[in-house]
Amino acid sequence: MKKLILSLLIGGIVTAGVFAAPSTPSTGSGTAGSAGSTGSVAVVYFSATGTTERMAKDAAKAMGADIFEIQPVQKYSDADLNWHDKKSRSSIECNDPKSRPAIANKMDIAKYDTVILCYPIWWAYAPKIVYTFVESQNWNGKKLVTLCTSGGSKLGRSGSDLAKFAKGADFKGGKDFTRGSGADIKKYVEGALK
Repeated sequence: MKKLILSLLIGGIVTAGVFAAPSTPSTGSGTAGSAGSTGSVAVVYFSATGTTERMAKDAAKAMGADIFEIQPVQKYSDADLNWHDKKSRSSIECNDPKSRPAIANKMDIAKYDTVILCYPIWWAYAPKIVYTFVESQNWNGKKLVTLCTSGGSKLGRSGSDLAKFAKGADFKGGKDFTRGSGADIKKYVEGALK
């Protein structure tokens, strides 16, 4: 009787595992996705207020891409993000070309052919923590597309500036997607990668 119950339990567990719904990519993990013929795609984002996070998640979902969040060791408070205050943390970081805020989580883009890097615009550029990420990775043979959210500055030179620090990357361009759907982003990225 014990063997029968054990067999039924094991069978149920195995069956549940076979018929379980596939997991969706989460921060820092998931299955490699693709956008058309672009190969494996990773969406990597930094978001301090949630705006860029929504855009990045829409992009990853539309493209079937893995998604990774750049998480700062020290999270940004509202006071840190006060661009009217020259002594706020974000103001100080943005005005210091050597500033590289620490990242709390490890990310490795080695298995991806294309990386879509998403970030907000701070003082016409990407936040310095995005530079920390870019400089920590091996970009040889990878395609890089940058997407931003902005309160008014637009993409500007932020993408091409980041590409200078992504040594070995093939920079395919970038665009402001403060507004726009995941489908719009997918269409743009596929066009940029042609």
